[in-house]
Amino acid sequence: MKLRYLKEKVSIEFEIQKSRFIGLIFPLSSQEDKDQHLRDLHSEYPKATHYCSASLFGDHQEQQTADDDGEPSRTAGVPILDVLKHYDVTNILCVVIRYYGGTKLGAGGLVRAYSKAASDVMKEARFYHQTLVQTYTITFFYHHLNDIDHYLTDRAVITKKDFSDVVSYQLYLISETTSIQEIFHLLIAYQLQEPKLLFIDE
Repeated sequence: MKLRYLKEKVSIEFEIQKSRFIGLIFPLSSQEDKDQHLRDLHSEYPKATHYCSASLFGDHQEQQTADDDGEPSRTAGVPILDVLKHYDVTNILCVVIRYYGGTKLGAGGLVRAYSKAASDVMKEARFYHQTLVQTYTITFFYHHLNDIDHYLTDRAVITKKDFSDVVSYQLYLISETTSIQEIFHLLIAYQLQEPKLLFIDE
């Protein structure tokens, strides 16, 4: 499973039976970020009744939290967490703030409300994913320049070009069906470099 990462904070708001729900999501660079966002929200929305939350963190979603913040057990934090898991995301915090409107929603109503808040805000989000690509340096004579450029078009991204006595390219492949071996016969030299981590918008 290729996990997705949130690009930026998003918020939504709606009302159910006079209770106001505000759903927010934040990208996390560390677990400490989660605590800071929650402190900030308590300051930003000081009179809210509940600040329910869930988070996923780590390369394999190995760190997970779910907090009902005073709502009946498993009616808020876990439903929010279930929504996050559905989107295959990590390094993310979702907080649903509730201003109680005077009408009890019941356990089922709370689960639906908190799930809706998390789902609605996730639908507004933009994501990216990370991928590790192999990078290469290839060296060749000038008279092969056109052939190599033609082959690499739409197959590779060239990150550096050096034109001296011969030509050198640093590049990484973007097509899984592409192989540098197909142009070995045109090269003077070929070197594997450190893999490169790419961030690709969805």
